[in-house]
Amino acid sequence: MKNIKLLNKIDKIGTDVFDTGKYLLSENAENPCGILVRSAVMHDMEFGSDLLAIARAGAGVNNIPLDRCSEKGIVVFNTPGANANGVKELAIASLLLSSRNIVGGINWAQGLKDQPDVEKLVEKGKSKFAGPELKGKTLGVIGLGAIGGMVANVAYSLGMEVVGCDPYITVNAAWSLSRAIAKAENYDEIYGSSDYITIHAPSCSTTKGMINAESIARMKDGVRIINLSRGDLVNNADIIAALRSGKVSAYVTDFPCNELLGVEGVIPIPHLGASTPESEENCAYMAAHQMIDYLENGNIRNSVNYPEIVLPRVTKNRVVVLHENIPNMLAQVSTTLSAVNINIESLLSHAKGTNAVSLYETEDEVGTDVIEKIMAIPAVVRVMVV
Repeated sequence: MKNIKLLNKIDKIGTDVFDTGKYLLSENAENPCGILVRSAVMHDMEFGSDLLAIARAGAGVNNIPLDRCSEKGIVVFNTPGANANGVKELAIASLLLSSRNIVGGINWAQGLKDQPDVEKLVEKGKSKFAGPELKGKTLGVIGLGAIGGMVANVAYSLGMEVVGCDPYITVNAAWSLSRAIAKAENYDEIYGSSDYITIHAPSCSTTKGMINAESIARMKDGVRIINLSRGDLVNNADIIAALRSGKVSAYVTDFPCNELLGVEGVIPIPHLGASTPESEENCAYMAAHQMIDYLENGNIRNSVNYPEIVLPRVTKNRVVVLHENIPNMLAQVSTTLSAVNINIESLLSHAKGTNAVSLYETEDEVGTDVIEKIMAIPAVVRVMVV
C-alpha cells in the first residue's frame, strides 16, 4: 500500500482516481510516496526518503521548494490550464469592475435602505459611478498562456483592441490566439499603448515587482491594471502612490493584503481566480492522474522541474532513472544493466535544464542490488522500478 498525503482538501473527483487497493490517502499519512497540495506552504517541510512526487492542484508552484525537490529527485507536477476558464471569466469581470465602478455603486445603493424615495435618490446619485465602456479601448495582455490567451480572445470579441506580449509563448498557445491579437515585442509596447493591462505571468526572479514606479511611469494616464496571477508581481507601495496621483485609475487584485485594503481605487478580490467547482474538479483530476502515471509507469506530464517524458508500456518492468543532464549517463546505466544480464527492450531519455529522466524497458527482474549499483553512479539522483 502506497501512502499519499493530502496537505489541503482535494476535490473528491481527484481522490477517487486512486485505487484504494493500492493507495491510502490521508491528511496524516506517514512516509508518503506522494503529496497532493493546493495552497499549503511547503518550504519548511521535511521530506522523507520515500517521497517521489508532489502534485499541485493548480498552476503556481511558489509554495513548493523546487530546488530542494530536484536535489532529492522529487518530481513536482502542476495543472496548467485546468483552472484557466475560471480565471478567464474573473479577468473579464475585473475589466468591468475596474471600468464601471460597479462595486462603489453597489455599496452606495445598499446604504439607501429605508430612506424615502429610493428610486429618486438612485437616479440623482448614479452619475457618481459612471465609467467608460470596454469597446474600442486597448487591452494589454502580459502572458499569453492558457489563461492570457483566452482573456485576449474574449476581450477582442467584446470589441477591444488587444495587444499581447509573451517572450516564452508556446506553439500551442500561439495557435489558440485570434489572428486579430497584435503582438508586442516587449512590455514597454504594452505599457505605452494600453488603457487596461492584465497580467498572466508566473512569479519568478524576472517578473517579481515588474509593475513598479518605473513601469507605471511608462503607462498611459488613467490606466487600469488587473492582477489575478501573483501578488508580488506588483509593487504595492508604487501602485498605491500611482492611484493617489491619478496615474492609475483602478487596481484589481486577487491578492488582498493589509497594505492595500481601504485604498481608494483598489478593488480587492479574495483570491477567487480558481474558486469555482469546475476549476477545483479539473485541477484535482489532472493532478491525481499525473501522479499515478508517474508512480506506476514513470511517465511525466506537466512537471515544473523535470522534463516531459511518456513511453507506452511494452514490458513487465521499467527502470526510471532521474539524473543530472550530463554526458555518458545513458551508457553508464545501460552498462550496469547489461552487466547483470538485464536486456533493455526500449529506452527513452529527455532533459530539462540540468535535470534529466531516462526510462529503460525490460522483461527481466530488477533487484534491489541492481538499483543500488545504478544509484552508485555519480550524478544519479533517484532510481525506481515500476
